[in-house]
Amino acid sequence: MLYALFNLLQSSAFPGARLMNYITFRSGAAFVIALLIAVFVGKNIIGRLQKMQIGEIIRDLDLEGQLKKKGTPTMGGVIILISILVPCLLVGNLTNILMILMLLTRVWLGLIGFLDDYLKLRRHNKDGMKGKYKVFGQVSLGLIVALTMYLSPSIAVVNNIEVIDSETNRVEEVIYESAPNKMPQTTIPFVKNNNFNYEWLTGWMGDHAATGAWIIFGLIVIFIVTATSNGANLNDGLDGMCAGLSAIAGTALAAMAYLGGNIIYSSYLNIMYVPGSEELVVYMAAFIGALVGFLWYNASPAQVFMGDTGSLMLGGVIAVFAILIHKELLLPILCALFYIEDLSVILQVWYFKKTGGRRIFKMTPLHHHFQKDGNAGIDALIQRPLRAIAEQKIVTRFWIIGIILAVVTFVTLKIR
Repeated sequence: MLYALFNLLQSSAFPGARLMNYITFRSGAAFVIALLIAVFVGKNIIGRLQKMQIGEIIRDLDLEGQLKKKGTPTMGGVIILISILVPCLLVGNLTNILMILMLLTRVWLGLIGFLDDYLKLRRHNKDGMKGKYKVFGQVSLGLIVALTMYLSPSIAVVNNIEVIDSETNRVEEVIYESAPNKMPQTTIPFVKNNNFNYEWLTGWMGDHAATGAWIIFGLIVIFIVTATSNGANLNDGLDGMCAGLSAIAGTALAAMAYLGGNIIYSSYLNIMYVPGSEELVVYMAAFIGALVGFLWYNASPAQVFMGDTGSLMLGGVIAVFAILIHKELLLPILCALFYIEDLSVILQVWYFKKTGGRRIFKMTPLHHHFQKDGNAGIDALIQRPLRAIAEQKIVTRFWIIGIILAVVTFVTLKIR
C-alpha cells in the first residue's frame, strides 16, 4: 500500500518518495516493522492465548524440564504470520508474482497448521489433523507453485554465458542472453557451470523433452515443499530452535535473492540472473524480523510455542523461496538439519517395525535423542551421548551447525 502510494507521489516531487524504489530501504523497513509487531503485538496475542487457555498438550516422555512446559500458550505462529503479512502489504510490491506466491505460501500453510493446532487443543488430541490431510495440503501448494512458474510469463531467468580466453582458458567475461528464458533451470553446487537445466534429464524424449522437464521439475517442487515443511515441523521441539534455524536459513536465501536479482552482482558471481527476485528480499526481511521478534518470547524458557501454525509455514516458506530464486537444489545443504530430522523419524519407524521393537536412536525426532541418557534401558543402536545434554546447549549447537551450513551454501556460488 505504501509502495503504491509513494509511486504516485513521485510525480509530484514529494520529498523522500523515491526511497521506495530502493530494495535495501524497503527491506530494512520490512524487517523493523515485522520485529516491532512481533514484540509489541505478540505480547498482547500471548496474553489472549493465555486467557483462552490455549496451552500446549504435553506427553510425559521422561525428558528434563518437559513437564514444566505444560500449559505454555501455543499457536504462537499467529504472531509470525501477522508480523510477515503487515510489512509485506505496506512496503512490498504486490504486482510482483513472486511476492504474491510467497504470501500465498504463508497463508496456505499457516491455515493448515492452524487447523491442526485447533484440532489438538479443542479435541485434546495430540495427533491433531491426520497426516495425509497435511501432506495433501503441502502437495497442493507445491503443485500450485510449479504450475504458476510454468504458466506465468513473468517468471523467467536470464542465462549467464562465459566468454573464455582461448590462450589462458580462463573466464574473461560473463555476459547474459538478450532475453529471459522460460525454462526449468536451477543452481547446483560444486560444478564449473553451476546452471542445471532439467531438460538435460529428458533429452531422450525428443520433441517432448521440454514438457518432460517441467513435469520432473513439478515433482521435485512438490517433494521439496513437503519435505522441508515437515522437517521444520519435526524440528520444532525445543525452545527457540526452529525459529532460530529458520532465521539463519532465511538470511542466506535473502542474500542469494538480492545477488541473483541484480545483474551486476550476478555477473560478478557468474550466476544466473532472475528478474524480479530482488523483491523477495523485502519478504524475507519481514520473515527474519518476525522470527527475531518471536524469539523474544520463544527463547528458553519459552513464554509461547509457535505450534504447527508456525512450524509448517516456516519450512514451506523456505522451500518455496528457494524454488522461486532457482536455488532449490542447494536446500539439502542449507536445510540439512530439517531433512535429518525427517530421516531420523523415517528410519526409526522402519527399523522398529523390521526388528519388532528395537530402535536406531534413543528417541526421535533426532534432537530428542540428545536429551536421553545412554544405556538407560532403551534398546537403541546408538547410545551416545551417554549423558543427556541440556536443552539450551542442544539448541545452541544446532544454531551453530545451521550457521555453518548457511555459510557453506552461500560459498557454493563461487566454489566450482
